[in-house]
Amino acid sequence: MRAPAGRALGRPAGRATRRYTHNRPGMMEEGGGGGGKDLEAEIRPLKKEAAAAGGQRGGPGPAAAAGTGKKSAGRLQRWRTAAFFLSLFLCLTVVFAFSFIIPCPVRPVSQKAWRAAFPGAAAYRSLEVQDVDQDRVQDILFAFRAADSAHNSSSRNRSCSREGLPSPCAFIAAVSGANGSTLWEEPVAEDLQFMDCSFQRGESQGCVVMGKPASLAVIDLKTGETVWRVTSNLALNSTMLSPLLIVPDVNGDGVPDLLVFAAAGEEVRSAFYSGKSGEEIGSGGGLRVPGWRGHLMQVTQTGAHYVLFYTANALYGYSLKQLYTRASGSEGHGGTSLKEDPRWQTAIDEATHQVPLLSTGEIRSLTKVPGRSGTDILLMRSATLELLDGQRLGSMWASDVMPPIQSEPVLGSFAPDEVDVVVESRAAPNRKKILIVEGSSGDTTWELDLLSGTGTPAPATLPTADHRSFFFFWGDYQPDRNGTEPEGPPQNLYLFHPSFPNVLLWMNNSTEAIVAFQTVLFERSRHACYVLLTGPETGSGPGLVVLSKRKLKEDMAGGHVIWLNQLAQDTEQNIRDRFLRMRYRSPR
Repeated sequence: MRAPAGRALGRPAGRATRRYTHNRPGMMEEGGGGGGKDLEAEIRPLKKEAAAAGGQRGGPGPAAAAGTGKKSAGRLQRWRTAAFFLSLFLCLTVVFAFSFIIPCPVRPVSQKAWRAAFPGAAAYRSLEVQDVDQDRVQDILFAFRAADSAHNSSSRNRSCSREGLPSPCAFIAAVSGANGSTLWEEPVAEDLQFMDCSFQRGESQGCVVMGKPASLAVIDLKTGETVWRVTSNLALNSTMLSPLLIVPDVNGDGVPDLLVFAAAGEEVRSAFYSGKSGEEIGSGGGLRVPGWRGHLMQVTQTGAHYVLFYTANALYGYSLKQLYTRASGSEGHGGTSLKEDPRWQTAIDEATHQVPLLSTGEIRSLTKVPGRSGTDILLMRSATLELLDGQRLGSMWASDVMPPIQSEPVLGSFAPDEVDVVVESRAAPNRKKILIVEGSSGDTTWELDLLSGTGTPAPATLPTADHRSFFFFWGDYQPDRNGTEPEGPPQNLYLFHPSFPNVLLWMNNSTEAIVAFQTVLFERSRHACYVLLTGPETGSGPGLVVLSKRKLKEDMAGGHVIWLNQLAQDTEQNIRDRFLRMRYRSPR
């Protein structure tokens, strides 16, 4: 049976049938040539619109855009590769330059210990620490008195007679801190009264020397040459007083100037000298300071300079502006540049120039103490310590100490970031007491009894990285002895640190007469040592003067641990190791 025309078998009548075939070359899609394109448009409508828009703008089609993208990506990849190799080349160049072309800084080589001998001499009680030869290692400057042929000579033949001085005379010597060699020696005066090697002369540095009788000189720190030497007319019928003061430039030559005082009866006369040439700027202006014992210069936060004079029972204050006006007769250049502080002017009595004090007793010394708002002033009496505010000149505290105090106060840090005071008091003829006094309140925080003869060195301190200090004492620790032995006890050196309040570390001893003792960081925050100056002191006959240096770690390693409470809380080796691991901190 034949189906009717116009109908397909198995299909409902009246419906059109659309067939699709694969779009292969040479074949047509049944049901119209645009069916595939319509289906593609339905699936990806945005692609068709983008293609149409590109065609309308006359831009490249999809194939052209794909080709352009591949070219851009290839060019970017080449730029990235070039930048990488260029950076690698630059890095290798820098590493090569620093490793081979630019030499690394050579660290100075310092001996752990050395000994420098000066025969036929007598030493002064003065030690200065400066970097003389600019090798980044601190050097030692000290003074001794000797005849022409009795001292070691350096590269220059220096003698008393060649400098126009009688023999024997006073010499200043600079000794290398690295190996103990003599850098230079220079005869400076017939006899030495005062030296200060922190005098800054423009770009160079020098030592200011005040000699007897009535001489002033400046020595170049690097070469040891005498820059200038003058005889002071101030000392006629009077006695020159030390210390000499380095003051701001008052004559306008660009170099700090010098202020010298001389006592004539109950008056103190003053004179200003040019630090550049030694020429006298002005003198005179008698100050009534009966029974002068010492003086100190203080700079307030406003930049005003004041000089404090003390006698046995009183403290006097004068502004540097007043002293200059009295000495020169007019304000001049210096008077217009110098200032006065209103708070100090209020605290000082206008008529008598006395400063009111809280404590009573015999005044022994004045010492500058770093404070939170500037530099304060510690006044030491025979049995009392009093701290004065350095900005308003008022008393902050006063503390009684077991009398009598026998040594100048030394500053250190018992608690972190605090400034404390170490003093020695004489408890018995052969016994002394070490006291550490809290700087903020005056309370005693630590004390120790030691057997001690006359002439033992004063305590010393060394700042540590934990913002405290090592403390060094000379004496003999014998808790069971009463100190009545007729012979002087041996001179032992002990070390103490606040982190072990019940421990002393015996370091070393000395049988020689110690003239001066000082702890030094020979390099910044490292190379901790102590320096001893031994031999005859001036006033006695000449002999062998020895300047020696010892490294602290060497003595710590062989030190002996002493428990103050007689109960060992750790092994000796652990304590020594803790001390050896401690680091140091150079003052700013």
